[in-house]
Amino acid sequence: MSHFLCHPAMLRHYYLLLWAGCCLLIAIALYMQYVMDLVPCALCMTQRVFIIAVGVVALAAWLSKASSSKSFPAIGMILAIIGGGFSIRHIWLQGLPEDLAPACGPTLGYLLENVPFVEALSVLLQGDGNCAESVWSLLGLTIPGWTLVAFVGLFLVNGLILCLSLNRNQQEPNTDH
Repeated sequence: MSHFLCHPAMLRHYYLLLWAGCCLLIAIALYMQYVMDLVPCALCMTQRVFIIAVGVVALAAWLSKASSSKSFPAIGMILAIIGGGFSIRHIWLQGLPEDLAPACGPTLGYLLENVPFVEALSVLLQGDGNCAESVWSLLGLTIPGWTLVAFVGLFLVNGLILCLSLNRNQQEPNTDH
């Protein structure tokens, strides 16, 4: 059974699962934005970028002939950690009392069109008062809370792939010269 899970074709399926999961997460975000009319803040957009990045790495791994490489899951894990860090910052901002929350700034579109890129990037990475607003929750978790859960899942699946790749490489002798 363990050998079946470590088979290169099976590892490729895990990458496809990761990519599909990232696509689903972005589809949910777009649904919330365009159907539920929830305007994403700067940190929401930053978290989306990292979900997309994990998905792109997973898709690249799935398409690659070197899908058993340890590089793909390691990069995916790093991206999930960074994205999770932004989720944690977002949760922290939402937990601040109103008098301690940062002031609301202009919309992200305005920033990107009218403010130097470095300043806009700073808002994307730090968040502002718009990020402190909690507009939706499910089972007591707000959107960044659920996004953190997603990043933990993406990290764990990449970690599983990495462990299976390492296990597979230890079980099979190296025949490449």
